[in-house]
Amino acid sequence: MRLVILGCGTSTGVPVIGCHCEVCASANPLNKRTRSSLLVQVNGKNILIDTSTDLRSQSLANGVESIDAVLYTHPHADHIHGIDELRAFNLAAGGAAIPCFGGEHTIERIRTMFDYIFREDGRDGWKPNLTTNIIRSPFDLFGEKIVPVEVMHGQTAIYGYRIGDMAYITDCSAIPEGTLPVLRGVKILILGALRQKPHPTHFSITEAIAASQAISAHRTVFTHLSHNVDYARDNPALPPGIEFAFDGMALEV
Repeated sequence: MRLVILGCGTSTGVPVIGCHCEVCASANPLNKRTRSSLLVQVNGKNILIDTSTDLRSQSLANGVESIDAVLYTHPHADHIHGIDELRAFNLAAGGAAIPCFGGEHTIERIRTMFDYIFREDGRDGWKPNLTTNIIRSPFDLFGEKIVPVEVMHGQTAIYGYRIGDMAYITDCSAIPEGTLPVLRGVKILILGALRQKPHPTHFSITEAIAASQAISAHRTVFTHLSHNVDYARDNPALPPGIEFAFDGMALEV
């Protein structure tokens, strides 16, 4: 399994529009962060986790020319608003539909917010060809077991995903006790760690370190990073086995 972190930024991306802080003004390419998304390459298939706002530029930057399925974590704008870009992948696949998977609330919100995609009244032109699938339990996809992992994003329960020895959890402020056994011992954990200061709906870096240690991940990569995180300054201070992501980072499982 090969993983490509297409984007590792929070909802604003980095640099933030109108901000002139040290990180936003940095020339270091590792401080340039598009919105969070992950490409999972397994068994000859490309599985995308979330259609971020920056999906087009991410795909071009990383040479992504096919998407075989999409897993959605939750329906916040930075995780779903790139959905229209999927039509280019339909075209590349000869028009074949792309199956999309997510929790009930997420799928309902997508079908409501992007209703033009799913209407069949002929009023719209070129649009994505998608099927939607509500998931509540593990399922098989392209020969891999996909395990939806419930975590808390503030007061809202959303999904992360475990696929084999990899787990991907972005917007998270708490991991329920019942979820921890599903995650323990993964070889690669990609986990949201917004900034140094506490936040009501996201792990701080300190909280994310504690979560990684509770899960006993072999290697942890922090994603969904804000402009408070300077890669060159802050990455060396992390404990062994934990590091910050950067856009285009590739990982082998």
